[in-house]
This record gives sequence, C-alpha cells and structure tokens, in this order.
Amino acid sequence: MSDRIMGPLEECLRAQRDRGRKLIVPYITGGLDDEWTEVISALAVAGADAIEIGIPFSDPVMDGPVIQEASVRALERGTTPQSVIAELSRTQVGVPLVVMTYVNLVAHAGFHRMAKTLRDANVAGVILPDLPLDEAGEWMSEAAAAGIDAVQLVAPTTPDERLARICEASRGFVYAVGLLGVTGERTELANSSLVIAQRCKDETTTPVLVGVGVSNPEQAVAICSVADGVVIGSALVRRLLDGQGAEGAAGFIGEIRAALDSRW
Repeated sequence: MSDRIMGPLEECLRAQRDRGRKLIVPYITGGLDDEWTEVISALAVAGADAIEIGIPFSDPVMDGPVIQEASVRALERGTTPQSVIAELSRTQVGVPLVVMTYVNLVAHAGFHRMAKTLRDANVAGVILPDLPLDEAGEWMSEAAAAGIDAVQLVAPTTPDERLARICEASRGFVYAVGLLGVTGERTELANSSLVIAQRCKDETTTPVLVGVGVSNPEQAVAICSVADGVVIGSALVRRLLDGQGAEGAAGFIGEIRAALDSRW
C-alpha cells in the first residue's frame, strides 16, 4: 500500500475505520431548497464521516423515485452544476464532501476543467455511476492529478475478476451497491447487500461502504457487521422532501450514528 496515492477523502475514511469507527456517508440533493447547505452542516455535527451531494440531472439512471423527485424540485428552482459547486466552495463543515452526478455533465465541462473546478471548491471525491471502469481512464487520471478520489461502484452481479479490478482502481471508498435496481427505501435488508460487502472486503483494504436499500439504524448495523460503513440516501432525502429540514435530517443520521457506536 506504500505506493498508493490517496486523496483526503480516503485518508479520512481510512483513519476513522482503522480506529474502529463504522462510517456513515449521507446523501442529499444539492440545490433542493434554500437551506441545503445548512443540512450539510447539521449532518456533519450529527456524526457523518463524509457527505455526498448529488448534482441534479434530468435523466438519472441510478436514482429511484425519491431522489428523482428531489432532483426535479432542485432543477425547477434553477439549480445548475455551477450553482451547486459555487455553494460547496463556501461550505466548510469539517468532513470531506463528495459529489455524485452523471458523466454527461462532467464530460460537457471537460474532465480536466471539472476536476480542477471541483478541487477548487474543496470537493474531495466524485461518484459517476454511469461511467464504467473500462471507460473511466481519462477521468480517473484527471481526478487523481487534481487530488480528487474517484469512487467506483460494484454491483451484486459484478464477476469476480472485474470486481477485483474495480476495487483496485477505486479511490476514497468502494461503493458496494446493495441490490439490483435503483435507489430507494426498503423494509427489509437484501441478502445481496451482505454478500457484495463481503466480496469487496475479501479483495481490498480500501473502505467498503454499502449503499442502495439501507434505510434505518437496524439495517445499518446489520450491514456494518461486514462492511466498513453505509451510504444513506433515499431515507434521508424523503425526510427533506417532507419538510423536516436540517433538524430532522440530523436527528435521523444521529440515530444511525448512535446505533453503530453502540455496537462498535
């Protein structure tokens, strides 16, 4: 591992993981309302280890109905990639910020330019769920040169050989997709979540976080019996759509933090 170049996202998550802490990365939609950056601050105080911010996109392929609705609301307010990034550049919360968006937006701006823009906005990591590893070389090179961790995703159906290559390439953390389909809340934890987490853990020492289908503290605890942490998206965004604001968001993530801390 001595020759592995890590950005601030992976350095932070590794440090927290290595001292025995289970990791929480909440997701919110950038530009959802006038208070979305206040939500970020509240989530950091509530115990988030990093925060994922979605840049709204008109044709998301990974997002289920809750996050799609949040994206529509944000776009209707006039939110743009530039406005989200500008707000992030003014947001200092003490934990790494990770942007999630789709490759069309990044390619339109240009990989080099976007990597530099995000770096200047103090963004530590980027997730592009529709950019497969085989086509990600240019983006990953530009991200690395800018000091940004390019997070890669592993699906439950990923073959072993490809899974090993994705885990090796991923920076920041390995995003283990817990089940097939789009993001959304589930009443029961899919067994595939535990299986994909273990497969990734067997391949890498990079932090492994499971997202998609993790909806409550009990599911987070179950996942973290194998994984290093969880990504919480739809369950949190639903609360924001319901008007619970920063206080409600922080309360929810605080419950998950307390549940994990009581076990590890």
